[in-house]
Amino acid sequence: MDAKRNNTKGSQSREGKATQMEGPDLESVIERAQGHDAEALGEIYRLYVRRVFGLCRYMLDSRESAEDATSEVFLKLQRSIESYDGSIPFPRWLLRVAGNQCIDALRRRKRGRQVIVEAEEGVAVLEAASSEPSPLGAVLSTEERAQVRDAIARLPENYRVPLVLRYYGELSYDEIAQQLGLQRNYVAALIFRAKQELRRKLGHRSK
Repeated sequence: MDAKRNNTKGSQSREGKATQMEGPDLESVIERAQGHDAEALGEIYRLYVRRVFGLCRYMLDSRESAEDATSEVFLKLQRSIESYDGSIPFPRWLLRVAGNQCIDALRRRKRGRQVIVEAEEGVAVLEAASSEPSPLGAVLSTEERAQVRDAIARLPENYRVPLVLRYYGELSYDEIAQQLGLQRNYVAALIFRAKQELRRKLGHRSK
């Protein structure tokens, strides 16, 4: 287990220096990986392990849990990559896989589905759609990353999980609703409240 985590940490550091692969080059690597090419799978791991770990770290409550989830994501990738059809960008697809892994981990703790509660009537119909930059986006551009991470970690899970899936995993409200087994309006309400709570926590820390 320790060796696995050390490998994950080392790969995170190396990935930070890697240039993101795009277009035909990435398509070629994915095609090779779908043919069970170990070198291609290793390249995908090197390119994306940091982003996957980041999502897992936000969603789960410890670095150890995030490292375990990240390792599981890339183990599952060896089987699930054959189902990737190119209909959405590969990084987004991979983060969806990671999000599902984290949700499964939360549910195994007997907390996941139960804490994703329905919002009260009247709030559930709120939508966060706007042409203006999101409040969270503005926060992330001006606050220290560690401070934001700490504030997100202290959000209740029913706020934190959909918020992270939306703004880190880049999933749509419909995709989040499907993953969590909720109605779209409930997801919108939870994210709206999460952003309010995050602003409040960050506001208190800045005073």
